[in-house]
Amino acid sequence: MFPQAPTFTLDVFSSQDFLVKDFIESLSDSAIPANRRSGPVNDAQAFDPRPLIRTFEHALNRLSELSRDLESREVELSTAVRRAEAQHTSNVQSLSRKLDEAIDSFRNLDSSLNGRDGDDYDSGTNATVKIGERIEELDRQRERAQDTKFLIQCWLEVSDRGELLLLEDMRRQGSGERKIRCAQIARQLLKISQRLDPASWPNVAGRIRASNGANGINGTNWSNDSGRDKSVRYNTREIVEKFSETLEKDLLNQFDEFYRRANFDGMRDCATVLHDFNGGASVIGLFVNQHQFFIDRSQLITEEVGGDAETWNRLADPDVDSPGVEPSLQSLIDEVKIVVQEESSIIKRAFPYYEQVLGQFLQRVFQQSIQQRLELVLEKANTISTLAFLRSLQSSRSYISNLVDDLKAHGLTEHPEPLSSQTTLVLDQQFDDLFVPYFVGSSYIEREKRNLEELYSSLLFKFTIFHSRRRKIPTTFMASLAKSGHEMLASAREAYIERLDSSDLAGAQKAMLLRVAGLKDIDSAKKQNDIDFSEQDGLLSTSNSKRMLRWLAEAVGRLLELSSGNETPKDVSALLDLLLTHMGELYVEMALDAANDAAAAQENAKNEPDLLYLENLHSAIAIMHLMVMCINTVLIPLAASHVTVRRDMEKTTTQIMSRMEDKFNGIMQRTIDVVLAWVSKLLAGQKKSDFRPRDDSLNGGGAWLELLQTPTCLLIHTFLTRLHAHAVTALSSSSNLSSLLTELAIGVRGLLLEHFKKFPVNATGGIMVTKDISRYNELLRSWELDPAFEPSLEILTEIGNLFVIGPEALRERLRGKGSGGRGGAGGGMWERADLKAYVLRREDAGSVGVQTVLSAM
Repeated sequence: MFPQAPTFTLDVFSSQDFLVKDFIESLSDSAIPANRRSGPVNDAQAFDPRPLIRTFEHALNRLSELSRDLESREVELSTAVRRAEAQHTSNVQSLSRKLDEAIDSFRNLDSSLNGRDGDDYDSGTNATVKIGERIEELDRQRERAQDTKFLIQCWLEVSDRGELLLLEDMRRQGSGERKIRCAQIARQLLKISQRLDPASWPNVAGRIRASNGANGINGTNWSNDSGRDKSVRYNTREIVEKFSETLEKDLLNQFDEFYRRANFDGMRDCATVLHDFNGGASVIGLFVNQHQFFIDRSQLITEEVGGDAETWNRLADPDVDSPGVEPSLQSLIDEVKIVVQEESSIIKRAFPYYEQVLGQFLQRVFQQSIQQRLELVLEKANTISTLAFLRSLQSSRSYISNLVDDLKAHGLTEHPEPLSSQTTLVLDQQFDDLFVPYFVGSSYIEREKRNLEELYSSLLFKFTIFHSRRRKIPTTFMASLAKSGHEMLASAREAYIERLDSSDLAGAQKAMLLRVAGLKDIDSAKKQNDIDFSEQDGLLSTSNSKRMLRWLAEAVGRLLELSSGNETPKDVSALLDLLLTHMGELYVEMALDAANDAAAAQENAKNEPDLLYLENLHSAIAIMHLMVMCINTVLIPLAASHVTVRRDMEKTTTQIMSRMEDKFNGIMQRTIDVVLAWVSKLLAGQKKSDFRPRDDSLNGGGAWLELLQTPTCLLIHTFLTRLHAHAVTALSSSSNLSSLLTELAIGVRGLLLEHFKKFPVNATGGIMVTKDISRYNELLRSWELDPAFEPSLEILTEIGNLFVIGPEALRERLRGKGSGGRGGAGGGMWERADLKAYVLRREDAGSVGVQTVLSAM
């Protein structure tokens, strides 16, 4: 009927989920009867607080009891804590005293051992060291005694019973250390057998018997024990060696089994034993020789080099870039890179002496796999052409060099650290050994020279045949030089034909050389009369010269990559001589000789000179410029390390270029002579009536005066205009053009000055003189002349005016000249007296006015 008093313990308040609000609500809920909580609210019924009061009174009483319990437990715990603190303090003090006592004891012991009191320090230290050394020595003696005992037991066993049961038991235990010990004992037993059982060693037995006989011992076998049965003799050497072979075979088989199972720890144990047994030669040979890479590649390496014909033709074509390394060799090298990188990690885990194993593995890879395939590729390339061989050699060496660099960068057994110095030396040595046969002596540079000679001779074949047909009888020193050039052409041509007809030359190379030469077959090269020529075959071609320089640049690039640095200056000098011989002497100089011959043929020509040979000089100048630029920027700098060779190259280049420049200057001078001779011949055809027309020629009107110039002037103007066009084409806008035209202008002006002294001129003819002179001046001023020369052309205008002005104007003009005038470059000094010859050619020179002027001059 009455609500039950609340019950709770300390656990309720110690819970983490305890809340005061929830606790009060639970007390209130327990105080209200259930029927009142669930029924409807009756507003008329009064609130009854008694149940709540009783409930909270019971709760307060219970809380008071719990508070008293807590206080009593707190007192008990505080008392226990104080007792524990007192006990801890006592323990710490006790331990501190014991520590101090231990430190003091240690100090006393240390002082007693080290003798810190006075001179006892050194004696104590020495005593301690001696005790330690003695203990170590005793331990070593004990181990040595045990080893000696076991060795004696094994020897007695093999010598008395012909067995090695102790070693067999040790071998069968399978422990790596045990097997190493077996190998060591087996070697020691062989040494004992050689000394104590010489009968098992025939060579040693003879020497021992001789020695024993010399010392009075009659061959007594003192190696046998007194208890041994003298009637039974065992060949101890054969027994020990047989055991050693069995031990080695077992270890090798076990190593191979571990290798197949990828048990690297087992492989390492076997490798360690075998290294201690025979230096590891057998296990290294087993690992390398039975490697799957060599088994898989054994047939592929030696199979014939294939490839499509188009690739080999591109390799032999000098005008096409090299296609690169041969595909089968490239595939092999790529596989070698992967295999070596993968196997290096295995080698490091399987061998304690991994650098030695890696060196043997790399040596086998390079000497067997790469070298055999490389030789086949180069042999195939050599059957194609010399250029194909050189290109294959370069691409192969470059690709293998990249392989070596990649392996060094990877680190192999030291990955990811840099490769060790020992393995680096192995790689470098193997790489160098691959290409030693191809660079012995001067074999490489001779191939390069032969290749360029064949290409140059093919390219210039038609050119040399064309110019060899020109007949030249030497009458001067320059002509003698031209004759020697023709002889050089003939020898080069014969050498080229002999080379084409040689059986040593591959068919593909012959076809390529004939294509470069523009020939159909070898028979057409032998029968020169059957070759179709055009004028272009005898002219210089800048495109051909660029091809020659491109071939040379490719050879120089190979030279720098393949040749040793010490031989580079000499090799470059050899290529320079080749370039100067073919492009300089056999090409440019021959063209200059032809131009000089053409100019000489025009000197006594009855018709107008043919100056087309000048146009070929443009190509000559361009080729000379290209050649000099190539020599100065490419070849000579490569010989900078060798002063003597560089000076010889510079000297040779200067001599050749000076000779070509002299020939060029000779052509220019001969052209000037030819032009001036023809102008002089045209001037000689001038009619006297041209400048002194009769009255009836005027036709009463002046139609004659409407002519622009005389026929002679027109011919000269046309000829010089054509000359100027040829000169501009040949020399472009250069100092050579200005020098040539200035010299011609000086000569033409001089001829005109002398020309107008020869003809009488009347008043009407004076007008034609001024027209001719004006036309000459207009033509010469249109040329690319030296600016210092142009003012001297004014003298021609002045001379023309002398024929058309009256006496009074003539007097004033001459008075205005003063004492003299300057004729400009090539004109000299002009005095008034120099003009007298022209005034005298006036028709009215005998008149009083003109005579007065003449007397004043």
